[in-house]
Amino acid sequence: MAKPILVLKFGTASITTTDGELDELVIEEIALQVASIHKEYNLVIVSSGAVAAGKKFLKNYGGTLNEKKAAASVGNPLLLNTYAKYFSPHGIAIAQSLCERHHFSNRDQFLQLKKTYEELWASNIIPIANENDVVSNLELKFSDNDELATLIAVGFGASQVLFSTSVPGVLDGNGKVIPELDTTDKKILLLANKEKSASGLGGMTSKLNFARLANQMGIRVVIFGIRTDNGIIKALEGSTGTLCLPQKSDLPARKKWLASGSLVRGRIQIDAGASKALKDRHSLLAVGIKKVLTGFENGEIIEILDEDNNAVAVAIAKIDSATLATNTKVKNLEVAHADNIVLL
Repeated sequence: MAKPILVLKFGTASITTTDGELDELVIEEIALQVASIHKEYNLVIVSSGAVAAGKKFLKNYGGTLNEKKAAASVGNPLLLNTYAKYFSPHGIAIAQSLCERHHFSNRDQFLQLKKTYEELWASNIIPIANENDVVSNLELKFSDNDELATLIAVGFGASQVLFSTSVPGVLDGNGKVIPELDTTDKKILLLANKEKSASGLGGMTSKLNFARLANQMGIRVVIFGIRTDNGIIKALEGSTGTLCLPQKSDLPARKKWLASGSLVRGRIQIDAGASKALKDRHSLLAVGIKKVLTGFENGEIIEILDEDNNAVAVAIAKIDSATLATNTKVKNLEVAHADNIVLL
């Protein structure tokens, strides 16, 4: 049987010191723990830290977008070399995987990425994924590496995602770790401190949002503190951090890929009748559209909102928004076929 897929995500704050330098003691410990589970899983490490590793080499670094791109171009090899340095004594080779959003939005490109990872796993090599900051433009950037880790996990059919943080897990109002969360309750987002870390893009709100998506796709998620002794091992055992409970999901791989919202380019609002039709597994027709919120082209992924502005589905558009806008009263005009709609 194929080994289960495990995605490990390490944010900038997790693997850097308070001075913003790469924390080699943490990376050494990551390598030690990962080596102990390497034979049990097909592993993907999603690691931030390239900008942090490279920014000290730039004169008068101020954090602009172009400066971040330049810092990433310096920092990427430094980050990978540091991982290689500590994985090598365990006999484990690593590979670099710089990702952009179109690698996930285009199904063919995504499958090519998956096949590449499968080749790496066949040789016991661990891919280390990060956004390709050097060339990613602002509009198409991942929101953060929590999103990248989730897209990989959902698209590849991972069994688990571990989000490391600089705190021991999701904390309650008294600062104590909440051991278990049901992410079907949107109120869990109120648990998150809205501040982002000083060094990274994400925060606890991001992790909880993407934990909800992964859970919807049947993936177990643990949010844990990287500086907990044997934190990775304990997170797998369920003895540290916050466990976000997976839901049952029988969606085929293609629909899981679609449900990940890999690159939502348009948004539409539908009426109550169309909402019911979607729940009954029917196609989305033009007559049920109340408003086009964001334009889109034929074949692009759209998010579908109900009358209360709740996201209820994602779909592959069968027509473009300009055609839709001039044909809303045309009977039986399909905006999205039932086979290309996934309820959220």
